[in-house]
Amino acid sequence: MQQRENAKNPKQALQVRRSSLSAWQIGERTAGPKPADLKSAQKHEKGKQQSASDEADNSTQDHLEQALTYFERVKDYIPLKKNEVLQKHLATVESIALQKGLSPEGLDVLLNVALSGHLADTVNTRILKCLIPASVIAESSVVSAVSWLCVGKCSGSTQLLFLRWLIAMFDFVDHKEKLHALYGFFFCSLQDEKLCPYVCHLLYLLTRRESVKPFRVRRLVDLQAKMGMQPHLQALLSLYKLFCPELVSITLPAKMKTYFKNSESLWKAAINTIRRRNQGTSPISQQLILGAGHPQSRKRKWNTQLILPACSTDTNNPTRSKDINHADILSHSESFPVEQLHTFSQLLQNIHHLEFPSQMGSVLRNSLLLHYINCIKDESIYLRLYYWMGQTLQEECTWYKLDNQQYEEEFKDFLDIVYKTECFLQEGFSSCEEFLYKSLPLWDGFCCRSQILRLVSWIPLSSFSEMKPHLCEPLAQLFFTSSLYFKCSVLESLKELLQNWLNWHVMQLDVESDPKISPLNTTLSGLVNSVAELIHFVGWIATVALRLENNTTFLLYFILDFYETVCDVYLKYNLPLLVMPPPGVFYPALLSMDAVSLNQLCYIMYRYRTNLVAAKENELIKKTILQFKFSSQTYQEYNQYIMAMVGCLWTSSAFQKDIHPQGIRLDPEVLKKTRVQEVRNSFNIVHHPALMGYAILFLQQAWPEDKTLNFNLIKGRQWNWYLEYLYVQGLQGLKLFIESSINRVSQVSQTKSGNVQV
Repeated sequence: MQQRENAKNPKQALQVRRSSLSAWQIGERTAGPKPADLKSAQKHEKGKQQSASDEADNSTQDHLEQALTYFERVKDYIPLKKNEVLQKHLATVESIALQKGLSPEGLDVLLNVALSGHLADTVNTRILKCLIPASVIAESSVVSAVSWLCVGKCSGSTQLLFLRWLIAMFDFVDHKEKLHALYGFFFCSLQDEKLCPYVCHLLYLLTRRESVKPFRVRRLVDLQAKMGMQPHLQALLSLYKLFCPELVSITLPAKMKTYFKNSESLWKAAINTIRRRNQGTSPISQQLILGAGHPQSRKRKWNTQLILPACSTDTNNPTRSKDINHADILSHSESFPVEQLHTFSQLLQNIHHLEFPSQMGSVLRNSLLLHYINCIKDESIYLRLYYWMGQTLQEECTWYKLDNQQYEEEFKDFLDIVYKTECFLQEGFSSCEEFLYKSLPLWDGFCCRSQILRLVSWIPLSSFSEMKPHLCEPLAQLFFTSSLYFKCSVLESLKELLQNWLNWHVMQLDVESDPKISPLNTTLSGLVNSVAELIHFVGWIATVALRLENNTTFLLYFILDFYETVCDVYLKYNLPLLVMPPPGVFYPALLSMDAVSLNQLCYIMYRYRTNLVAAKENELIKKTILQFKFSSQTYQEYNQYIMAMVGCLWTSSAFQKDIHPQGIRLDPEVLKKTRVQEVRNSFNIVHHPALMGYAILFLQQAWPEDKTLNFNLIKGRQWNWYLEYLYVQGLQGLKLFIESSINRVSQVSQTKSGNVQV
């Protein structure tokens, strides 16, 4: 009794606690208590606060029990107006439900009263809007609520709101078997045009292969003919066609779209509030709070663990799963629940009767289920996963809605999960591609930068003409106006995108058994065009970026790293394509003051030569695998670059022999005006700014007594020693280039042309 009397006047109790604390603080300043007294006072104060909290919780629970008892006894129609008792209990339920959530028993009582028709629609609406579960929702409660729909006492608006609630809370329902048994009842509700979009959404979540029947397909086709191409009907027909393609003969759009409207906006804020409030509870209870196995997540659909009420055999007792005999499960049921899947051997033994989770987001962090997706090419799984992911990305994007900005860290975590899943599956999601195409024009280049750029690297192969306005143009605008680090990140992402496309091509070649019979030619032609246009796009932005950043070495490294992939496309990835780097990339690398860039360029040119020689040999013997020929312009551009490199590094004639239209050739009169001594030798391997440091170290070791640093001493035999010294220092790219190209250039230069002909 004393406990309840104290709880009735919380303000007075709070004032007492504050006055006690103030008096204790004043006493501390004046008397200076001993450390032991201070600890005792703190412990006493903490105990008082805990006691007050317990009192408040007990009082709240008593009020909730009174309210639930009141609603449970409602048998006749009760109006809301001028009914203070009803208003009081309704306010109590709303307040507690939105703060702490409701137990399964409380949800059962309120569902029955909201759909029984005993209360006004206003009251029913308020009750349904506050039905937030604290743990799970009993399946029996949902079945009982659906039975009220058959009675027909609740209004159409109440039925619609209930369907929205059931869709939003679908993953909190502890079991689904009885709900699946009601599939036919929900399907009959499609005739109501207002309920049809939400019934389709619910059926989409409930549909299994055995749910697809010819009469249902005919009914959906008739509805589509009557209502037109509605997204919700298209969604259900697409799922039916994936399960039973022989039953659905009509053509459906191939492009994914947003099939259903968001049904959980009414309960979203309350779910977030309760989840944040319950983050500090015990590990066992965390598994039950809103179906969460990961308390850091604020939304149920971001829960990517397998501890899900949607799949559990006994959600109310999570510890029981440890003692379940897997053989017993198999002996009683053909389906194998995913929460019992722990090893790869279990996956192999039960792969044909694995019960997939209703919540497709739960597969993203489970490697066994991802293995299943890779092994079993079930298009329905991909369709459900793409739909769920597309909805989540669109709703939670932090730069779409202002109220999502406070959850940026959680959105980053979600994007990281999606990226890791794509890496595991070695393929990109079409829903991510659509999200990027929609979001990049609105993106500031800063929010979730690393996550967005990593997703860009997994965009599925498509026509470059489709990618250009949605991806390349907005990315280029950000690229030119952002920092050096952002430019390098974009180049790294585009390099990975190119590698993923090329790896996809290699895997396709492995799948094809006979290239002569397979439709590879069309696919190969489209791939070559898309890859070539992507390389040209990167060459363009790289040229402009080098001018903007004054040819900085850091940026040049990422550009040359991209062309290390490009130069080996023919031999490494079996794609008949070679694209030379633009002059705006080649010459800054050739004249770079950094030895790493020069060495990297030498290695790239060596690989270009190797690929071009192999292509020429294959062309001469007329291999049937090749469907394309390299243009003479590719060979010509390569030869021009080789002449410039050899003229700089070896023959000291770059200013005279470089014949490239954008090269470094200068007239003798212009060279004289520079007044640079030995201008012809400025870029050979001894005097080149990138290699001069090595030349100085070589002189100090070879002639330690000579302090003049006479570079003219490096000639003849010493020249060869100097080359060996450079090779020992790790310039392997320079070594490969000289050994593969310089001798030929020397021989040809003794004739007339001095050109390298491949």
